[in-house]
Parts: sequence; structure tokens; C-alpha cells
Amino acid sequence: MEKLSVVIITFNEEDNIRRCIDSVGSVADEVVILDSLSTDKTVAIAGEMGAVIYQQAFAGYTAQKNKALDLASFPLVLSLDADEVIDERLAASIRDVKAGARAAGYTMNRCTNYCGKFIRHGSWYPDRKLRLFDKNKARWAGLNIHENVELLEPGKTEHLEGDILHYSYNALEEHITQNNKFSTLSAEAYMAEGKKAGWGKMLFNPAWAFFQGYVLRAGFLDGFHGLVIAANVAHLTFMKYYKLYALNKGIPVKPS
Repeated sequence: MEKLSVVIITFNEEDNIRRCIDSVGSVADEVVILDSLSTDKTVAIAGEMGAVIYQQAFAGYTAQKNKALDLASFPLVLSLDADEVIDERLAASIRDVKAGARAAGYTMNRCTNYCGKFIRHGSWYPDRKLRLFDKNKARWAGLNIHENVELLEPGKTEHLEGDILHYSYNALEEHITQNNKFSTLSAEAYMAEGKKAGWGKMLFNPAWAFFQGYVLRAGFLDGFHGLVIAANVAHLTFMKYYKLYALNKGIPVKPS
């Protein structure tokens, strides 16, 4: 049976970390926490639950998650965020992998809980993620808020049954606040890459994002929550291109 390290980065996650660690109890041979100097009870709770804890100042999502991989004792790792858990079907699939790993990496769907409802349609599901892998064959890469796991060389991947359950926003206000934060980070990352935004992207891309999620991917089947999510995805899309446009023009997008 191959051993598995579960790696989690944290910052002030006292409301989530116990649920996250509990969910991996049947698959984890160790839980590694890389904490970004939390000021709440995150570290105390994780320590009580037997996690191995390290701390360092936040270095960006991609760098922080790669550092967490380096701290894992075993090559086979499951990378989770603190506001995520694995369901029973996924736990069973992971136990099968531990009995005989067959691939360099394994994908799984992520299902988001939005204001108390699990979302099963639209642009948020299935949100396929590569999260179980050999850390010697894959690393985190990409923009800081759109980071993803990439294999270091071509290799076989398999899709697992079961879901990561993502507990996202408890209230609409949280979603709006996060949209503002993420749109700024996206615009700054695009600016650093030399990308440009014009009126077309500000007008067309948000409309397309709404239509794609709400109509083409049947977000309407999630009822009121599906409408709110589609509207907020469109809002996020508009904000990141508006802010990129502003940065292109030398206009600040946040207080100095």
C-alpha cells in the first residue's frame, strides 16, 4: 500500500480546517500544513488533529503550494485547500490508487457549496481538477489565482469517481468582495504579461461568460443560486478587463 501525504496551505482557516482534515482521515498517512502566519486558531486546531505544521510568510498561491509539496514526506500527494473536503466516493477511489498507483496524476470533479447549496450545473460544475499526483512528476504552475497542477513531462492521467466538496461563500457579500480582490490580481498578472484590454473585451466577454454558464451549461437548473453565480461570473469578467484597461492607461485600480 503506497503512503499518501495530504498537503494544505492555510491562513486564518479556523472555520474550515477541522472539516478538511476530518475528511481525509481514511486516506492520509500524514497531513502537512503550510500556514501563512495565521492570527486565529488554525494552527492550534491542526496541531490537535495531528497535522505536521510549518509556517512561512505567504509567497503567492503557486509558490506556497509548491513549497508545501516539498515538505511532504511521501511522493504521492493530495493537494487540498482548507475550505475543501473529499466525499466518501472520492476517498474510496483514492484508497484504490494507494493500493496500486497506475498513473502520474489523477483528476477529480470539484462541487462547490454556494450559500448552502451544492451547485451541479453551469460554469462551476464539473470543475475538473488534477489534485492527486506524484510530486516528483508534477508541480503547481500558472497565474497566482488561476494556479493549476501541471505534469513535468507527458504522462498518463486517470479520472477518479467522487468529488472534492468546496465550501465557498456563505453570503453574497463575500462573493462580491472576493470578485473585487481576484479581479485586481488577475488584471495585475495580465499587465505583467503585457496583455491589453479594450472595449470589446469589457463588453463581449462578460456577456459571453453569463450566456455560457447560465444557458449553454444549464446554470438555470440551479435556480436562484445559478442566476446569482452566472451574474457574478460576468461581473468578475468585466472587472478584471476593466481593471486591465485602466492599468494599460496608467490609472490606479486600488489605493496606494
